[in-house]
Amino acid sequence: QVMLVESGGGKVQAGDSLRLSCVASGRTFGPYAVAWFRQAPGKVREIVAAIDWNGGISEIDDSVKARFAISRDSAKNTVYLQISDLKLEDAARYYCAMKPGLGAPLIPSSYSVWGQGTQVTVST
Repeated sequence: QVMLVESGGGKVQAGDSLRLSCVASGRTFGPYAVAWFRQAPGKVREIVAAIDWNGGISEIDDSVKARFAISRDSAKNTVYLQISDLKLEDAARYYCAMKPGLGAPLIPSSYSVWGQGTQVTVST
């Protein structure tokens, strides 16, 4: 079975940057897409961005596009989420998830394999 493990979170100050990693192991046979989600305390988990098998990118809105960059290194079975100029509202647990196939829709129910998440805490 495929397993996903996130890393790279931590405690940062507003304005800092982080690069989160999502490493897939096990039966990582393609094609598959990967999405990043986040869930803040007391809020519903939301999808942030997704990347397809060929590197095509979808991001949820312009506010995300301005500061979030998703990328993929298929040779390393790794997907990254680069977050710049972190804001207080970015504090959340960030998860990656995968779906089989070529497409990377911003539809949470499409993603069926999840990692354990990595915590991002932002302070001023």
